[in-house]
Amino acid sequence: MTDAAMSKPSGRIRWIVCALLFAAVVLSYVDRLVLPTLKPDLQARYGWSESGYADLAIWFQAGYGIAYVLFGRVIDRIGARAGYALAVTLWTFGHVAHIFFTSTAGMLIARIPLAIGEAGTFPAAIAATNEWFPKRERALAIGIFNAGSNVGAIVTPLIVPIIAVSLGWRWAFILTGLLTVIWLAAWLGFYRSPREKKGLSAEELAWIEAEPVEPQRPVKWATLFRHRQTWAYISGRFLIDPVWWTFLFWLPDFFNKQYGVKMLDFGPPLIAVYLLADVGSVAGGWLSSRLIGRGASVNRARKTAMFCCALCAVPIAFAAQAPSMWIAVALIGLACAGHQGFSANIYALPGDLFPRWMAGSVIGLGGLSGALGGMLMAKYAGMILETVGSFQPIFFVAACAYLVALLVIHIFVPRYAPVRLSDKA
Repeated sequence: MTDAAMSKPSGRIRWIVCALLFAAVVLSYVDRLVLPTLKPDLQARYGWSESGYADLAIWFQAGYGIAYVLFGRVIDRIGARAGYALAVTLWTFGHVAHIFFTSTAGMLIARIPLAIGEAGTFPAAIAATNEWFPKRERALAIGIFNAGSNVGAIVTPLIVPIIAVSLGWRWAFILTGLLTVIWLAAWLGFYRSPREKKGLSAEELAWIEAEPVEPQRPVKWATLFRHRQTWAYISGRFLIDPVWWTFLFWLPDFFNKQYGVKMLDFGPPLIAVYLLADVGSVAGGWLSSRLIGRGASVNRARKTAMFCCALCAVPIAFAAQAPSMWIAVALIGLACAGHQGFSANIYALPGDLFPRWMAGSVIGLGGLSGALGGMLMAKYAGMILETVGSFQPIFFVAACAYLVALLVIHIFVPRYAPVRLSDKA
């Protein structure tokens, strides 16, 4: 029986799993964004250069991308529960280690384990989503937990400046790091696979397992690269991830340089931007899930949602010339909403097109591809800001990235055809 032929079950344990994933993404983005939030103050205090900060972004993404591939493989083997626990342990160690350094070169030492641990966040979350959600709910679940990135981006400028001013900047790393320890205990205590989870009703289990699941098996890299579906995913991530990385690393700096916003005042503009991004994340996942539920093909539903989201990013081309900060906030927030909605659908691609035993490795390759694109974008941004001194060229790239990404995905998978059994050898 397919999930389309079944009515939704009354059980909600799968949504508790989704809530845990959401909380983990919130915490990962809080920990990732403490340094960018403190950047204007630490740059003035310790004499950081723009190129030195760009190098931090570049090497963070290098470590993140390489580890993303490794985590994809690891999670294919050890599962979402152990994989997420390993990721959180590593990133918490790196995050707290920032307190021992004051130079960009020193911060890089702490940034690498943070990057390695945070690289496991999305492979583990998507593996858990594939395990706990049928295809028709998967993009919505991804959109919900992916919205945690925006909540993390909202929370950070609210709490970090207050901690830094009240207790010193090092306490911003210590106190936020303690939150991940609490989450880790909750994760290990609650999470199990559906068949091992006590209290899961037979009705909800049948809903989750409406699609046939193939047994886990090893997969060769050469096998992955033979499929157009793999190239669709990694190309899409290469094109869109750099835009989001740029927002994460440079938005506080943009508001500081363009409109003179100080650290304690970052909250309102960043909150507005990431609230819009939250709406986009859930709406993008909801739209494709809604279309599938109404009978549209997965191909049509995902690409329709991605096209709508791509259009939302186009107006950011004018953000650097906005006559007021709040107009810039609206344009950037709309682009962030478009990014998150687009991401909710592209993150669903491995689960849509690959058997579950291959999905983690494909996700890992996509993460590496996105990080490589992010490294190039960071180098470009650092160069532009030191020479041109304007965000305009950076925002122009962001405006075009999503339409180009959708075109490339469509070229590789015009019919969104899943990998066939005969293709796996």
